[in-house]
Amino acid sequence: MKVLNRTEIEAGVTPAAAIAAIEAGFKAYSAGEVTVPPVGHLDFKHPPGEVHIKYGYRHGDSLFVVKIASGFYDNPTHGLSSGSGVMLVVSARTGFPEAMLLDEGYLTNVRTAAAGAVAARYLAPRHVNAIGIIGAGVQARMQLDFLRHVVACRKAIVWARDPSKAAAFAVPDFNIEAADSTADLAARCNLIITTTPSRTPLLAASAVRPGTHITAVGADSPGKQELDALLFARADIRVVDSRVQCFQFGEAAHSLRIHPELRDSFVELGEIVADTSLGRRNDEQISVCDLTGVAIQDVEIAKVAYASVASE
Repeated sequence: MKVLNRTEIEAGVTPAAAIAAIEAGFKAYSAGEVTVPPVGHLDFKHPPGEVHIKYGYRHGDSLFVVKIASGFYDNPTHGLSSGSGVMLVVSARTGFPEAMLLDEGYLTNVRTAAAGAVAARYLAPRHVNAIGIIGAGVQARMQLDFLRHVVACRKAIVWARDPSKAAAFAVPDFNIEAADSTADLAARCNLIITTTPSRTPLLAASAVRPGTHITAVGADSPGKQELDALLFARADIRVVDSRVQCFQFGEAAHSLRIHPELRDSFVELGEIVADTSLGRRNDEQISVCDLTGVAIQDVEIAKVAYASVASE
């Protein structure tokens, strides 16, 4: 069994390859071509933390993948990263492990950023005047970095609970300003990405201007919420990575508790990849995409990492 460390993995995974793999994975997922069991969640109180267990395979593949990803929020006070993880690549022919990817959560961050890029590719307005980033952590930076591959705009507005983090936020080639509030950010941006583990809404429906696309990536487990639950009701296009997951937890779940009549109006991102007529039709529409993180993303990004060394 091969054991790959983070340095080896980072060297073998390019943004272009990641975006292509995640896009194909979404399309296969919505076409019913994958097996993805329910997500496993472990919550911890002392110290506060969470663990996600995701696994699955694409039909016909010779491999399946099991991922354990963790987030322990007191870690930075001890000089440690808040997130970590490992992926196991296993033969779908024999059940024997082929590789252990000691990625320390890097691949989860990459596949999430790649998913944000896919959403923007299909849902962002044609002219993006400024990109709004809510949050100032690792995922916030990676979302902006991956957006360069699908959006021409290089102006970003950042808001974070800690103003010093927003002021220090930097990504190469981007002109970045800090916002005083999320309302200020929404007034200045027509592409917004939310990247926090918030459990209370940060972006009000009334603050979003016509023609804006919002991608929310933070609400990946029960109890988390970044968007006003009324935002989906205001939106013209309502997108989820997985109806099954997003109707159980995520931004869509919060919205459906208030507006259950919206359930049949949601479209999966993979369906839009397969049929672009289901997505944005003009630059006056508001679109919202709820990304809870589907295991097929982990399968596809693990395959990219594994292939980079298997071919050597």
